[in-house]
Amino acid sequence: MTKTIEFYFDFGSPTAFLAYKRLIQLQGQYGAKIKFKPILLGGVFKETGNMSPIMIPLKGQYMGRFDLPRFAKRYGVDFNHNPNFPINTLYLMRGYIAASKMQKSTEYLEAVFNAMWIDQKNMGDIAIVKDTLIAAGINADELLSAANDADVKSELIEATEAAVKRGIFGAPTMFIGEEMYFGQDRLDFVEEELQ
Repeated sequence: MTKTIEFYFDFGSPTAFLAYKRLIQLQGQYGAKIKFKPILLGGVFKETGNMSPIMIPLKGQYMGRFDLPRFAKRYGVDFNHNPNFPINTLYLMRGYIAASKMQKSTEYLEAVFNAMWIDQKNMGDIAIVKDTLIAAGINADELLSAANDADVKSELIEATEAAVKRGIFGAPTMFIGEEMYFGQDRLDFVEEELQ
């Protein structure tokens, strides 16, 4: 029986990037289905009182220098700290919803995550976002216009509120059924469940 992994993410999280890359590997290995669930991490933090690890200087330094590179090496994926971090991802997250409506979600995920956490692009700059989308074969003008639609804006707000109601306090968070897994460093447990 194929298992579904619900993946709550925000492009601004380097750990969500690593989780995304690892989940794609697990999908190929175990035939799992990934259901991508965009949320606005800032909204989650505001509602739950949580904060980014970067707000705790020693923890942020540790993660950037040791933890994230170790996991990138373990997963066999490229990773580079983005010097523009933190980046406001509101438009990027709305963009994912718009890309889904355009049947371009796979291309969008790969392009935006890679631009942020491999290519070190300033994805807070709309011109750079546009160039990134064009290079990925996505109609940038259509997508960026759709990302400003009221229904897209509402969908992201509602998705974020629903995530908090489900018990989510950060990203990445994964669910298999009702079992919750927080953080890319818990993906060993996700793999155990898939086995």
